[in-house]
Amino acid sequence: MCRCSTVTFGRKRSPWKSSWRRSATGVGTDGLNRPNDQPRRDTDVVSYVFKNHPFGSRYDAELAGRIPLISFMTVAEIERWVLQYRWGNQRIQWLRAFLQRFTVVRSSPDLCGKWAAVMVTAQAAGRRIESADAWIAATALLHDALLLTNNRNDYPGVAGLTLISHAP
Repeated sequence: MCRCSTVTFGRKRSPWKSSWRRSATGVGTDGLNRPNDQPRRDTDVVSYVFKNHPFGSRYDAELAGRIPLISFMTVAEIERWVLQYRWGNQRIQWLRAFLQRFTVVRSSPDLCGKWAAVMVTAQAAGRRIESADAWIAATALLHDALLLTNNRNDYPGVAGLTLISHAP
């Protein structure tokens, strides 16, 4: 299991405020390559952390010492919120600074194949999974990462997915 997590949208002050960022080459700005330290976060967890919501701190233990990753789909969902709720410039600037803490996993042929498998597997199990949730699950599966979410019911029928949820 990769020491990774997938998250959602979070709070302004993060307890895992990273002292390094991953570059495009996958090597942290501290010079260390840590490919197996990546937790995936669902968009809800990222949101709680960004908003400094108490639910965000429930995931501190899983995030400690791990590379924080988010799916491109998480970024897309957040961008939708910015437009839908007409965020002001200052909040958008905070968001941009906050998102720099994460490594964004971009789409790739391998990720597209994993997404298709997640969709078909869930359907074969008689479960419905939203397209956005399937992208996030596929990202975690492709990178053998934990998926941190407050919405465990968004991922029914996804075989092999390791979910961590501290939802009440």
